[in-house]
Amino acid sequence: MNYYIGSDHAGYELKEFIKKAFPKLNLQDLGTHQNERCDYTDFANEVATKVSQDPINNRGILVCGSGVGMSIAANKHKDTRAVLCENPYIAKMSKQHNDSNIVCLGQNICGEGLAVEIIESWLEATFEGGRHIARLEKML
Repeated sequence: MNYYIGSDHAGYELKEFIKKAFPKLNLQDLGTHQNERCDYTDFANEVATKVSQDPINNRGILVCGSGVGMSIAANKHKDTRAVLCENPYIAKMSKQHNDSNIVCLGQNICGEGLAVEIIESWLEATFEGGRHIARLEKML
């Protein structure tokens, strides 16, 4: 599995923490590489493009101030299912029922400890398939 991570300035510090907290993921950092003002859409598009190129083998983590902008921008890409996760339950269910391939976090609403719990829950969960496949196929 290939993992990509990105943030804007408002998510930069949490992104840097996540990279250190999950060294085994070998996260490929697509930016930003500083906490100076920048546009979240640029980095959401970078990560979502990578995920959409191979949605079976690529996954993404996006961080901004709230996580909302990142999730909206990432979901504009074909075959991406980005989810804003505010707790581990949402992360788990997004993978089990919706086969999410990008998790979005908000630095202003999620501390480091909660971010670790959310990402761990998302990574550990697996898509259940079955009745959920038909629902995914209905997504445009």
